[in-house]
Amino acid sequence: MSTENHVNESILNDEIKEWQKKNRIDHMTYLKGMEVLESDVQKQVIDAMNEYDYEKYTAKDVERALAHESRTPEDFAALLSPAALPYLEQMAQAAKAEKEKHFGNGVNMFTPIYIANYCENFCIYCGFNCHNKINRAKLNAQEIEKEMAAVAKTGLQEVLILTGESRKYSDVKYIGEACKIARKYFKVIGLEVYPMNSDEYAYLHECGADYVTVFQESYNSDKYETLHLAGHKRIFPYRLNAQERALKGGMRGVGFAALLGLDDFRKDAFATGMHAYLLQRKYPHAEIAFSCPRLRPIINNDKINPMDVHEPQLLQVVCAYRLFMPFSSITVSTRECSRVRDNLVNIAATKISAGVSTGIGEHVEEIENKGDDQFEISDGRSVEEVYEALLDEGLQPVMNDYVYV
Repeated sequence: MSTENHVNESILNDEIKEWQKKNRIDHMTYLKGMEVLESDVQKQVIDAMNEYDYEKYTAKDVERALAHESRTPEDFAALLSPAALPYLEQMAQAAKAEKEKHFGNGVNMFTPIYIANYCENFCIYCGFNCHNKINRAKLNAQEIEKEMAAVAKTGLQEVLILTGESRKYSDVKYIGEACKIARKYFKVIGLEVYPMNSDEYAYLHECGADYVTVFQESYNSDKYETLHLAGHKRIFPYRLNAQERALKGGMRGVGFAALLGLDDFRKDAFATGMHAYLLQRKYPHAEIAFSCPRLRPIINNDKINPMDVHEPQLLQVVCAYRLFMPFSSITVSTRECSRVRDNLVNIAATKISAGVSTGIGEHVEEIENKGDDQFEISDGRSVEEVYEALLDEGLQPVMNDYVYV
């Protein structure tokens, strides 16, 4: 495999390298206050990933996986292998059939709302990282309400609340207040914030949050260590176990993702699927979701695109997730262009964002202190434009699929 898909650590200047050396902490050791679970899920995931040799799979293995009515982890491994690439058309047809069997022609719509971009982590591929010179901002309660009211006017009934990973600027109470405001306007509320302990997730669930998404970024702990140089995010096991803590805290759903292109995308995608699979078996009531993000350029660094994850490989990963866990939700984000997104929801994805901005305070003109974007988006279509595009494809836009009684 080419090394071009790896993020290039040479982007770090000498001053930052020296700072990092002085402030380095062990990425496998929990920090004070971090909840440690008595769970073997992490070990099972990492062991499975380390044993995964995708080069050993043959065309017969792929054909066998496609022929099965339900797929085993071994089938999933074959479907992610290079041997499956010539079978993309068959995979797409099978994935489409599974999607339609379980979801019909419905595609859920939502939008992310970024309420703060302060961050205490040093992740070299992220626009929010603490050493990147960007405009930082944090919305107050009144501004959050204005943002959410503006989004609600578009007809959307689901939002994903995001912050930079800073407990100092975006503490649990602040995020909880945002959830309470969101509950006034939306039926479904997701969170994509820093990992927390189970009691904190329980509090946010009481405030109105329904599900939690955490990008592990990479399941290769050695590579992870070179990409996350400082901050709480550097602690690999605490992040990996976040979804299980969220379920223990009462969240009804959890989302999983590796950032495709940070490391060997096949192994990362396999680990992501196994992580979701093992937690689904342990917590059968949990709603499972996948995202399939690829690297995107960020402010002050436009050289971090994934070189080995092209559209065929992205389609392979999405289809493999659908065939392995047919009841799961799969989101396709605005990291992808409109053509790719429309194609993926036609085949295997069940959720799409619309009217997206990854900046702070971008939905309301009168908010003066706006913060810079986390990454460049590829699909800037409005809610109405995405809605119409789905209808044009014979799909049914779904604003809400959950009813509280």
